[in-house]
Amino acid sequence: MNKTIIITGTSSGIGFVLAEYFGKKGHKVYGLSRKHTESQYFKSIPTDVTDNDAVQNAIAEVLKTENRIDVLINNAGMGMVGAVEDSSKEDILKLFNLNLVGAVQMMSAVMPKMRENKFGQIINVSSIGSEMGLPFRGFYSASKSALDKVTEAMRYEVYPWNVNVCSLHLGDIKTNIAENRVRTKVSEPYKNVFDKVYALMNSHVGDGTEPLEVAEYIDVLLSKNKWKAHYYFGKFGQKIGVPLKWILPQGTYENLMKKYNKLA
Repeated sequence: MNKTIIITGTSSGIGFVLAEYFGKKGHKVYGLSRKHTESQYFKSIPTDVTDNDAVQNAIAEVLKTENRIDVLINNAGMGMVGAVEDSSKEDILKLFNLNLVGAVQMMSAVMPKMRENKFGQIINVSSIGSEMGLPFRGFYSASKSALDKVTEAMRYEVYPWNVNVCSLHLGDIKTNIAENRVRTKVSEPYKNVFDKVYALMNSHVGDGTEPLEVAEYIDVLLSKNKWKAHYYFGKFGQKIGVPLKWILPQGTYENLMKKYNKLA
């Protein structure tokens, strides 16, 4: 069955690949991002998801031609790197406004139509890093972790209307995310170690999974009737960090993370 799919953050990277992938498969795809994106496979609606009026207007535009919204993929987000100590209130709020509040506003906007049709699938794109505090990415981890907890809560609230919600935790994906991260001022005490960690995280992105593989994984997920709350997609070396955190003593886990991030 062809579905009506809304995807945020479709101007580049994973979002653009997802929108074209599902459009090519015959689904009716609407891509929401701050700038218009040309594609023959999906309709672009310029939208700042942190602006609730813009979100409501975008959904109203979709519903002018569609009588249902089957899928929402909350992909829009941003990265942020730097020491916790050096992060400004403005940078923190900007990050949470997009990674958390924007996603919530999108879910709130599509829920009335999903409730009316007694069907919906919402995927909140999270990160494997939401399961642990990553060095020099503490607020990014925190913003995605907050989205995970909202996702868990919403699952209880919307299941009477046959709406499935999940977090999709991604490892490093080969995109231009490194160019678009917010990088806070790095003060002198942290500079040497930050430079090493920053170079390492960028190399991980360069060696990351292809975005098309994410699209294929989501395609399989959309065919399922029942969802778990959390799905993890990425290379084994990153995914294994999640169960290890559950079972290892904190000190042991921190030592492993220090080695992985070249801090020890």
